[in-house]
Amino acid sequence: QVQLVESGGGLVQPGGSLRLSCAASGFTFSSYAMKWYRQAPGKAREFVAFISTTGGITNYPNSVKGRFTISRDNAKNTVYLQMNSLKAEDTAMYYCNVRLAGVDYWGQGTQVTVSS
Repeated sequence: QVQLVESGGGLVQPGGSLRLSCAASGFTFSSYAMKWYRQAPGKAREFVAFISTTGGITNYPNSVKGRFTISRDNAKNTVYLQMNSLKAEDTAMYYCNVRLAGVDYWGQGTQVTVSS
C-alpha cells in the first residue's frame, strides 16, 4: 500500500532552517510528481511546493518562494523540503502528497514550530 512518512520537523527560531524529508513506498516513486502542503491550526491546508518526476520543474506559492526548496532523490524514494529564513507564520503541520489515479495520499505530517 502507499505510504508516505514525513520527518525532520521541530522547533526552530525565526530566521532558522529545517530540512523535511518524506520517504515514499508502495508505488513507483520516480513516475509521480510530489507536493508538500502545510496546515496551521484553524486554517485550511495550503500548498507549499511541487516537484516534477525528474525534479526539473518546481513550483512554489509567493509565501515561500525564495525561502523554500523542494528536491527529490528517486534512488531513495524520498522528497525533501529545505526551509530557510523561517518565520513565525511558517508554523504548521507539514504533509507530503502524491496523487495516484486521481486519489490523493498523505503522510501523517511533521510539525514545524517557529518561535523564539
